[in-house]
Amino acid sequence: MSLFTPEQISDYERDGYVVARSLFTAEEIELLGETARNDDAMDKASSAMDDGQGNDVRLALWNHPGDGIYGMFARCRRLVNAVEQLLGDEAYHYHSKMILKDAKVGGAWAWHQDYGYWYQNGVLFPDLCSVMIAVDEATRENGCLQVLRGSHKLGRVNHVLSGDQAGAEIERVEEAKKRLELVHVTMRPGDALYFHANLLHASDANNSERSRWAMICCYNSASNDPYKDSHHPRYTKLHKVEDDRVLEVGRDDAKRSRVAFADLVSDDQSAKSLSENESQTN
Repeated sequence: MSLFTPEQISDYERDGYVVARSLFTAEEIELLGETARNDDAMDKASSAMDDGQGNDVRLALWNHPGDGIYGMFARCRRLVNAVEQLLGDEAYHYHSKMILKDAKVGGAWAWHQDYGYWYQNGVLFPDLCSVMIAVDEATRENGCLQVLRGSHKLGRVNHVLSGDQAGAEIERVEEAKKRLELVHVTMRPGDALYFHANLLHASDANNSERSRWAMICCYNSASNDPYKDSHHPRYTKLHKVEDDRVLEVGRDDAKRSRVAFADLVSDDQSAKSLSENESQTN
């Protein structure tokens, strides 16, 4: 079964992103949100990353999808088949993460491309796709994602450290803003944003009274297997599950969770390598 029409695939190729509205039901999203907010292991594993303005962004990351509710979302056919439509290739799970942008304290994300990080990991081509699933409503007030429409066609932009985050060179971002449309991607819970690895995106701090949590599942093309090991996996066969497994596992308290969370402080060398490269060129 195909999720996207040929017109939507053309939109993705032109714009660098496409939104699938109501990809997940209210009950599925409620179970995901309830699990995540009560997941002590996720809370303990989450890392705070300074946004360069003195505010922290919290996120928790895991490399392998697992058999709990997080894995059912990342492995279900409705989501993965659509990724493979956009990539034109078999997809494997590169990693998933939960963005924990809490009310009043959730920091911003600097303008960046995901490939700005992943290039450092031995991934030769930007043939990756990320899917942001809205757990909470995403609005301009609580720091929804912003994208520059069509910016994936710029190719990979050089990235430098901005706080603890890798940010695209601001000069190019500012010039791109003059030519490309800036879109605030507002989303309802259950909506899913599919976006290209070279799409420039950012988000403002959450100064509202409402949280904005989101789960992002990232996929690489099987043919784009990295040429070296890193903290994210090389090609690993993704075993898809039927869509009804999301609810089946989500309703079973004993099966809901448990994945192996990554230690971003010690494991993630992508941003650190940017700092090292910069110092070597100066």
